[in-house]
Amino acid sequence: MIQVHVDCAIDPAKEQDMLRYFQNVFRPAAQKFRGYHDVRMLQLRAVPVGTAPAGINYRFVITYESEELRQKWVASEIHQEVWGAMEKMLSSPDYTVLLFDVI
Repeated sequence: MIQVHVDCAIDPAKEQDMLRYFQNVFRPAAQKFRGYHDVRMLQLRAVPVGTAPAGINYRFVITYESEELRQKWVASEIHQEVWGAMEKMLSSPDYTVLLFDVI
């Protein structure tokens, strides 16, 4: 399995809209694709040790059976639509994407 983490800054004025959209539109769209395991939106609460990436307040995490299957989702028309809508709710177009193998 693989997991993608996206550290991002959500515009506080759009936060509730983003959470509703994530729950009611993005997640159901992602669940329809082969290889999907899970998708979560994590809100940063505190940094007990170390330093958080500058300016982030959310981490988006999606888990897929393989990177090949996730790439099919990424290349899909519906992904372009739903991720494009999510990006419009960011305070900055600069975000970090990390790809992990799940061990």
